Amino acid sequence: MRFDRIIQSLIPHDEKFFVQFDNLARVMVEAADTLRTLPSLSKTERQAVVDRIKDLEHKADSITHEVFTELNKTFVTPLDREDIHVLASTLDDVIDYIDGSANRFHLYKIKKNSANIQRLTDIIYQAAVEIQRGISILGQPRRVEELAGILQRINQFENDADDIFNEAIAELFDIEENAIELIKNKEVLVSLETATDKCEDVANVLESIMIKNA
Repeated sequence: MRFDRIIQSLIPHDEKFFVQFDNLARVMVEAADTLRTLPSLSKTERQAVVDRIKDLEHKADSITHEVFTELNKTFVTPLDREDIHVLASTLDDVIDYIDGSANRFHLYKIKKNSANIQRLTDIIYQAAVEIQRGISILGQPRRVEELAGILQRINQFENDADDIFNEAIAELFDIEENAIELIKNKEVLVSLETATDKCEDVANVLESIMIKNA
């Protein structure tokens, strides 16, 4: 262990950042779980779900702001300051894209029971659950192999989402004759696929933290 790492280990750390990360991850999982109900709902049932996701997005913004505020006030942090900032930002990005996807789905009046959209929302939820697990063991060097497995699963989910997205776009251009409906569905698919990219961004940040603190 390097001398600076030894010195850092002897200094008391403020652990509130781990609590805030966990709170952000919980909000993200709830938002993703709520999102995946949308494809099965009728157009009249969607507003309440979209409103709930918007409330969660606002809650996430508030927690993220708290992280940044605490970061400015805290002298000794449990992780690199840059890592804390980037992790909070990338978690918030996932929730932003979940919110954006829900809004587009509702405002564009996407047809009920769209199979490919349902598959993508399910993947977002699965990735969010894995991220929450990763956050819960962050900063525990003895569980580095467990964290590595979690990150691998998140990356696989993103690869699966890419395949589904490509299939969905091909199918859309194959069967949709209405140009406006094609554009609306494509935008929703792009937003959902981007949400899975943002999940992978979180995994990349966690991997960087894992390597630095191994």
